[in-house]
Parts: sequence; C-alpha cells; structure tokens
Amino acid sequence: MLFNSTEFLLCFLPLVVAVYYVLPWRARAAWLALASYFFYGWWRVDCVGLMLALTAINYAGGLGIARAKGGGAKRAWLVFAIVGSLGVLGYFKYVDFLIRTWNGLAVALGTGDRIEPLGVLLPIGISFYTFQSMSYPIDIYRGVSRPARRLVDFACYVSLFPQLIAGPIVRYREIADQLAERTHTADKFARGLVFFVVGLAKKVLLADALAAAAGAAFDHGAVGLPAAWLGLLAYGFQIYFDFSGYSDMAVGLGLMFGFEFPQNFDSPYRAVGVRDFWRRWHMSLSRWLRDYLYIPLGGSRQGTVRLCASVLITFFLGGLWHGAHWTFVLWGIYYAALIGAEHAVGRVRALNGVPVGAKRAATFVLVLLGWVLFRSATVADAGVLYGGLFGAQGWGALPAAMRSVEFAAVFVLCAAIAWCGRNLWAWQWRITARTALWVLPLFAAGLYKVLTTDYSPFLYFQF
Repeated sequence: MLFNSTEFLLCFLPLVVAVYYVLPWRARAAWLALASYFFYGWWRVDCVGLMLALTAINYAGGLGIARAKGGGAKRAWLVFAIVGSLGVLGYFKYVDFLIRTWNGLAVALGTGDRIEPLGVLLPIGISFYTFQSMSYPIDIYRGVSRPARRLVDFACYVSLFPQLIAGPIVRYREIADQLAERTHTADKFARGLVFFVVGLAKKVLLADALAAAAGAAFDHGAVGLPAAWLGLLAYGFQIYFDFSGYSDMAVGLGLMFGFEFPQNFDSPYRAVGVRDFWRRWHMSLSRWLRDYLYIPLGGSRQGTVRLCASVLITFFLGGLWHGAHWTFVLWGIYYAALIGAEHAVGRVRALNGVPVGAKRAATFVLVLLGWVLFRSATVADAGVLYGGLFGAQGWGALPAAMRSVEFAAVFVLCAAIAWCGRNLWAWQWRITARTALWVLPLFAAGLYKVLTTDYSPFLYFQF
C-alpha cells in the first residue's frame, strides 16, 4: 500500500486514526502494530512473517544481552542478533547478486561453471527495517538503551507503518520513551497534517512530473548533450522531492499518532561539500552508518590511512545497502573517493576563500554525476549517459518530455525550492490547528493527482 493511493488516503488512514484515538492507552501500540502488519501485508502477506522473524531475533538478542551476566554471554547474544539479521538481509537481497557475479567471473575465465539464480523475491523495505531493528540489540550491548518494556512495544517500533518501508531509520532509543508515554495535542496533529500534505505534494505534483524527462535521458539509449544534462537534472530533483516527500509524510503520520521522528533531509542541494551533503541527505542512514560502522572501524581518530579505509568500507557497504548491483557499489566508491579528496583539499589554505556559491555549485554537479550511477540499470548504461553529458553523442534533439510547458514550470519550481525555499523543519513550530488550514487546497490538488494517476511508486521502495 502506498501513501499516495486512494486505499491509504480514503480508507486505511482515516480508519486507523479513528480507532487509535478511541482505544485506551495500553491497547494503542497493539493496534498500530496490527495496522502496520496489514499495511505491509497489502503488498505480500507472506512477507509479514519475515518481519516477525526479524522482530523475534532482535528482541531475543536484546533481552539476552540485558539478562546475561558476563561479557562473553553478552557478545554471544549480540552476534546472534547481528548474524541473524544480516543473514536474512543477505539471503533475500544479495544471494542472486552473488550468483550473477560468480557467473560473470565464470564466463570471463572461461570455466563454464555457472549457477542458476534462485530468483529470490526482494521484500519491499527490508533494508530499512533490518537496520532499524538491528540497532536495538547493539544499543543495549553498548549500554545506551534499555530493553523494551513489552514485546508489543518493540513489535510496534519495528513495524510502525509511517516509516516502515522507506525510513527515516529510527533507533529504538530515539523512540523508547515515546512508546511508553507521548503527548497528543491538536497543534501536534496539525503539524502532522501539514508535513503529510506537503510531502504528498512534493511526491505527486513535483517528483512525478519530472519522471518522464528523467526516463527520456536514462531509458532510451544515447541522447545528446542538452537532453543528457536536462534529464540528469530532472532526475536529481525527482529523487530529492520523491524521497524527501516520503520522509515528510512519514514524519507527519508519526506526529498524528504522537511520535516525533528524526529529520531525514536538510536542504541537501545547498551543501557546500560532499561531507556536508551526506550530513543533509538521508540523515538517518548517514548517522546509522557513522555510529555503527564508520566509528567502530576507527573513523578519523587513527591517522589518514585508517580514515581512508574506514570511509571506503563505509561507503562501499552503504552503496551495496542501496541495491544488489555493481552500479550501487561504484556509486559508493565514487563518494568514498570524493570524501578522501575533500579531506586532502581541505588542507590547502588557498582554497579557504572560495565563495560559498561556488562550493555549492561544485558540490551539486558532483552529486548529479553520482546520480548517473545510482539511476542507471547497468554500468554500460551509465557509460552511455556519461558520454552524452560530455558531448560524445553530439548535440541531438530534446525529447518531447523535456519540451512541455508543465515540465519547464515544475523544473523551475523545483530548482527554486531546492536552492532558495525555506526548509519545512525551520518553521514547523509556527503551525497550529488554526494555521494548518492553508494546506487544504494543496491537499485537494494532491488528491486529484492521486485519483487521476494510475501508477506512481516511490523510488526508494526498491531498497
């Protein structure tokens, strides 16, 4: 079920909200968990069992760590939870990738020892709820979080439908107190409605309007230089408004049920460097990788060589987390190289006086070039678009999707919002039950778009 679907907007959400506020406090976590299982099972009922298995593994791991007396026993329970979680993720997401890679090597070496891919189904959102649930036993082991008071609370945390499928990745310690006690006010609910409606508008009115132009550059072979750059810019704005729109909707839904989720985007296209970009883009994943991978690997505390190794491993695995394709691996390595270069360039004092605008422009171009790998189906396809960006396919003609008035208007609006618009998080506290009424026309426009659009998936659902 999608947030931008008639089933969700007109049936599921009103019913879940109405029942939630009628129920007594102790029953609300169970109701949200049940509603979330239904939400996830709308896609495939059998995959709910997978989520329940991950819930059981990490709940048992956390409980075992909390009750264990010695350090060895605690580590054993931690290993059980991590290996169990990564084993599930690895099988469903990467086993066929490894088989395809093996087959490619077999062909290259001429051995002929091919293995038939298993055709394993990739459960939607598995990367998100695996990382989320796995942080629970790790934080208990580190002593920064306490075990859940009730299994139903932990089940609610793992399955909570607002951020289940595409984040933000919420750690248990960030939400533990809210599971036990949280406030519900009219103003808080109004803030939630505004976040949700603005996110819906970002998705269906902006991101979806750019999809055809992005597809014209990426999905139809070689294109000329103007079409390559326009298509890449369209995709850069599409993925930002699509994913940040989903995150805004998730935060808004959380507020409607009294939860306050962490911010996931902070105007990333205004970043003044690659490291700054990753502090602003998909912030919950960046923090997760920093705290559970980069810092344990040594981070920046043990010299330049260790720093470069930590960055490379973190971004290699971060790229692989996004998808079981070599394009994502190369995308991660690309950012590792950029961050390594940024560390080196940062020591050149002569560059300290570079204007902020120039830094932002350079960072944006580097991010766009990275999106080529992220969006392309294969490395060869990425090479074709890179060729178009640098004139290898000549000038060419603009595809029809890039010549429409709607595309031009949405493109300019997206650029203005991304570079000049005020971040929703910066003025959310001014929203009250009375001032939230201004979003009603925006909701009407978004709902009309939903009712008249046949297919509009979120881009990050594939991860």
